Amino acid sequence: MRNLTTLPLVLMLSLGTVAACGSSDDKDDAKKKDANCATYDAGDTSDAVKVEGTFGEPKPTATFTTPLTVKADQLQRTMVDEGDGDTTAEGDQVEAVITVFNGRTGKQALSEQATLTTGDKDTFEAFRAGIECVPAGSRLVTTVSAGDVYGDQGYADLDIKATDALVIVTDVVGLREEIKAKPWEKDVPEVSLDGKQPKVTLPKTDPPKDVLVKVLKEGDGDTVEAGDTITVNYQGSTWESGGEIFQQTFGEGDPAQLSTDQVVQGFKAGLVDQKVGSTIIVTMPPEYGYGAEESEGNELGGKTLVFVVEIISIDD
Repeated sequence: MRNLTTLPLVLMLSLGTVAACGSSDDKDDAKKKDANCATYDAGDTSDAVKVEGTFGEPKPTATFTTPLTVKADQLQRTMVDEGDGDTTAEGDQVEAVITVFNGRTGKQALSEQATLTTGDKDTFEAFRAGIECVPAGSRLVTTVSAGDVYGDQGYADLDIKATDALVIVTDVVGLREEIKAKPWEKDVPEVSLDGKQPKVTLPKTDPPKDVLVKVLKEGDGDTVEAGDTITVNYQGSTWESGGEIFQQTFGEGDPAQLSTDQVVQGFKAGLVDQKVGSTIIVTMPPEYGYGAEESEGNELGGKTLVFVVEIISIDD
């Protein structure tokens, strides 16, 4: 089953740390002009990595001498190709392709599409470094000690030891467009909230082309804002399957805690401006869910998603 988040767990901190974030040289954008950029220096190690492969596509290749050696507390970043898009600034949500290579073996450990937020304290600095203060369309190489990222335990599932070096290739695809959900007024599914789990009956119509939301039960708590961390129960289904459920927390254990900045766009659009205590139904076309096309490991690509969401709390 797919996770709602757009950020792979391997990129996320287990313990929070604080780091500076980026800004821009774009003089037409006041937000970017006023922010303070973090500084990441290139060095012999990051400069020596040669990268090939189509920009923005998973699984590029990286060539470097193995075993690669990186000193502790010595993160290096090299701009391989500089893009000509908007420069990222603090708080921007950045669509990127992150590929990690093991400096000991030269093998690729992972290659993931992800949405990262500049300045996000829940993301390892080694991965934030690839997206901060750079123009969209850029490809960067970051080198870092695995111990600086994952600590003494390394990351066994990826055969990464604390003593290894990591080579991180980041393709900064673009800035994530913020969208707003429209009121769902026509061909709204029938929803029963009487049982432990919602029961949704979809209309026999073509799937909607917009992100739509309807409040099924309105709460009286605080209003959800972009960037909030919230606790929810949710049930996800697809229009194309006639409402077959692919994942839910209702009656299945603990609710989910998530950040609205780290979920698929349509899900976030449905949550923002809703009140705690509310239950909503939101639908989104594929481009605002898991992408326009199905692929290996992404069975929800190309699907119109439907979620019933109970907003339980806004968390610190």
